[in-house]
Amino acid sequence: MIDLLVAGGGPAGLATAIHAALAGMEAVVVEPREPPVDKACGEGLMPTGALVLRSMGVAPDGRPLRGIRYLSPAHRAQAPFRAGPGLGVRRTALHAALHRRAEELGVRVVRDRVGDLRQEPGSVRAAGLRARWLVAADGLHSPLRAALGLDLPDTRPRRYGQRRHYRTAPWTDFVEVHWASGAEAYVTPVGDDLVGVAVLSSERRGFEEHLARFPGLLARLTGPPDGRVRGAGPLRRRARTRVAGRVLLVGDAAGYTDALTGEGISLAVLSARALVACLRAGRPQAYEAAWRRLSRRHRLLTEGLLLARRMPGAENVIVPAAERLPPVFRAAVNLLA
Repeated sequence: MIDLLVAGGGPAGLATAIHAALAGMEAVVVEPREPPVDKACGEGLMPTGALVLRSMGVAPDGRPLRGIRYLSPAHRAQAPFRAGPGLGVRRTALHAALHRRAEELGVRVVRDRVGDLRQEPGSVRAAGLRARWLVAADGLHSPLRAALGLDLPDTRPRRYGQRRHYRTAPWTDFVEVHWASGAEAYVTPVGDDLVGVAVLSSERRGFEEHLARFPGLLARLTGPPDGRVRGAGPLRRRARTRVAGRVLLVGDAAGYTDALTGEGISLAVLSARALVACLRAGRPQAYEAAWRRLSRRHRLLTEGLLLARRMPGAENVIVPAAERLPPVFRAAVNLLA
């Protein structure tokens, strides 16, 4: 019988399988798409996430990131990482590196989709396979989370993200967050001649229409677009619990607050490591507390920023406050880093 069946071969699912293989467990990933898989997501890893990737033997090509910078038309604040560099890495490069490492460790990838699952005493059956445990790593809109009745309703304003790359040499080794009325634009260096630009907003507009709110950023994007615009949302997702019988949730499927603080991938690889450690210790129920502990700072800081973001003219308050109070801004960034 398989030790661990992973539904979803994105970064969270592959990271879980890699951690399981490193711990001596047999892991099988069920994923219908051929690698590398692209999707709309932030491409900046915090220092802790970059460190965990290295400990897994995963070394994708990317650009070192020195910190976070907030900008509005008249204000600017920046906070270097104290724990070493983060990593700007294109999503497809990250996915390819994770997939290579999983293959090196003997992880089997089955081109299929997990639909119905059946939990039995001591095992779970899905996609024609039987395993001791199943990990749902099937993304933001997780069908498995919904099928298990774990979705929680949310009445807050919905936010959406869009991302596109530009063939432009990076002008900084910081992740830049540009603030404007109703939207933020995130610029992440991911190659020697490539930057990723992501826009977050609760307003449903086209990418170019959003980008027009940032004339200073537009002036920097001197090269042509590379690839099409990709979108995602609504971003906020809540789950009743991360453990349901012999099924555990990881990555975006476990619950997601917002991309505002750029912690998604780092939290996914850290949670994957904690999940496998709980299974190895014979304490699967401990994963819920581990996930809450790992995500607490992210959830609290992100919720606080979102609350402030909903105030009229928030962009005229948040960046000036960060500029006037650099120790507070540095402390907040490094709590996440």
